[in-house]
Amino acid sequence: MDASMDELLKRRVARFVDRRADWDAFADARVEGFRRAQHRFIGAGASGKKDPNAIPAEHFTLSIMFVPPGQGNAAHTHEVEEVFFVLHGQVLVFFEDGTGRRAEAVLGEWDCVSAPANVIHGFQNVGLEPAYMQVMLGRATPDLMQYADAGLQARRDEHLKTR
Repeated sequence: MDASMDELLKRRVARFVDRRADWDAFADARVEGFRRAQHRFIGAGASGKKDPNAIPAEHFTLSIMFVPPGQGNAAHTHEVEEVFFVLHGQVLVFFEDGTGRRAEAVLGEWDCVSAPANVIHGFQNVGLEPAYMQVMLGRATPDLMQYADAGLQARRDEHLKTR
């Protein structure tokens, strides 16, 4: 029994030192202003990329996002809840209603926001140093994000093709 528990634990531990910073995890990450790196821990998240080093997801995904100053992500939605938990830095988060109305808040270390399913949302690092955020999505295999910008949406799957 102990050997099986040891094996189970070994398969369920993901160390940051073993994560690869994926600077091409999303289509918008190729665009200045939206550059960021995803470190996948549990599942693929909304990137849709398979990562053999990630713990298999059962009910949610978990990643760490590295966000340089001035960078963030494009306004988007998911079919499930998405949570941003700021580990380091200052991040402006926003919700939009589709008519141009926007609500914003600046989050610091240990602050978090939960974006409900199908609500347009995003973030930007407004600090002077890189930010690290924990990102969770409420399903083991969420659909790829839906961008509010039609041009980004048309190119949404580009990051899945190898360069």
